[in-house]
Amino acid sequence: MRYEAVIGLEVHAQMLTDSKVFCGCSTKFGSEPNTQTCPVCIGMPGVLPVLNKKALEFAIKTGLATNCKISSYSRFARKNYFYPDLPKGYQISQYELPICEHGFIEVIVDGEVKRIGITRIHMEEDAGKNIHEGSGNYSFVDLNRAGVPLMEIVSEPDIRSPQEAAEYMKKLRTILRYLGVCDGNMEQGSLRCDANVSIRPAGQKEFGTRAEVKNINSFKFVEKALEYEIKRQIKVIEEGGKVIQETRLWDSNKGITESMRGKEEAHDYRYFPEPDLVPITVEQKWIDELKASLPELPDAKRERFVSEYGLPEYDADLLTSEKVASEWFEETVKLGGNPKAVSNWMMGDLTRLLNEENKGFDECPLKPVQLVDMLKLIDKGEISIRQAKTEVFEEMYKRSKALVIKLIGIPSEEAVGKPVVEMLPTPEEIIKEKGLAQISDSSEIEKAVDEVIAKNPKEVERFRAGDEKLLDFFVGQIMKLTKGKANPQIVNEIVKKKLS
Repeated sequence: MRYEAVIGLEVHAQMLTDSKVFCGCSTKFGSEPNTQTCPVCIGMPGVLPVLNKKALEFAIKTGLATNCKISSYSRFARKNYFYPDLPKGYQISQYELPICEHGFIEVIVDGEVKRIGITRIHMEEDAGKNIHEGSGNYSFVDLNRAGVPLMEIVSEPDIRSPQEAAEYMKKLRTILRYLGVCDGNMEQGSLRCDANVSIRPAGQKEFGTRAEVKNINSFKFVEKALEYEIKRQIKVIEEGGKVIQETRLWDSNKGITESMRGKEEAHDYRYFPEPDLVPITVEQKWIDELKASLPELPDAKRERFVSEYGLPEYDADLLTSEKVASEWFEETVKLGGNPKAVSNWMMGDLTRLLNEENKGFDECPLKPVQLVDMLKLIDKGEISIRQAKTEVFEEMYKRSKALVIKLIGIPSEEAVGKPVVEMLPTPEEIIKEKGLAQISDSSEIEKAVDEVIAKNPKEVERFRAGDEKLLDFFVGQIMKLTKGKANPQIVNEIVKKKLS
């Protein structure tokens, strides 16, 4: 390749606090426009902001989880710019003294570990939202989001490909969700990404002129937007032009980036210390307490799944990418499920059914005990894996989903008279109802084998003459005779014994 991409990401994560960062207004998503506002978050004269301690706690936890140095002394600054959804005419952010600095996270790309540095994590308030809908030459402004607490997580320019950028975003989202500090919902805007992109001749140390790409709201679009922008910049240079420093907007419908405005520098915002907020002093004792309270993080959990459960790294990586999925897996194993079998069913049929409904494991209608019960029946030979896949599992999922829908709105277990877990459909019920019980009685299977052998003397003669492919023929005839209920393993053993 003649050119190399240099990419840095600025990720805005909305913190899962109940109230805004400098006032007591709710942060609930989807409320009627301008119903979650007060004089503080809409910037009325004479009001004073007060820092939400929970937002500070979330920022410190994120810094600890991403190997950052936590600043014992930091402060807020005013970032001055005009936009209709910014009621004060400035944004309270952090500039020269952020709360977290100099961290990193590691991602796996093409089987290799890549370390991506984190320059800083700082706190700031969100702006409102402009709504360009309806008719007429005007827009609406909804200030419900103004003052919602954000973390801006700024990476070093260590990313070299769109794939690395997407993996970085996925890993960061996983960490935030494990910590419970952000729900990571990109469609609702609680996790947003701006990308700084430049290209340079391969081997050159100096960076090229960068463009900032905004409005990237999915992992797929992270890759697509960066792929387009890299190609665009290469084309500009090869045609004799120069890449200009600017802000560009990703248009997901057209699949292109479009020029939005000239890129601002830090001095354009006229940063200065926020006079209405005192500097933040964080004691080391509190930092140590927060560090001790961190959950087991994805990398540590992945390594434990490999060592403790004997899972392949691929399985462990997928199962730990979502905290809820990892908990579902561990609960199932603790109930007696074979780790690899549980992993196969979770990554295969269960994930397929959830994906069809655009659901995650946090909305899974099946409970671990149901999968364990089914796996035990397979191990006992009461049903085959084929029967489990085609007849039992999906039916159990559908009935569990129907039960969940039925119970919506019922206030407590007392209202239905017994615990929900006792109302769940069981694999035994489905097997009995459908008449799927597998025949594992050797004497009964032997009768079927004798009958098939007696009806096919020519095939028996050919098999004994060396045509071993006919084994499948005999097994198929026996399964047909027993309506698919005979245990295939026992059938194979008896057929080989009878024909030898």
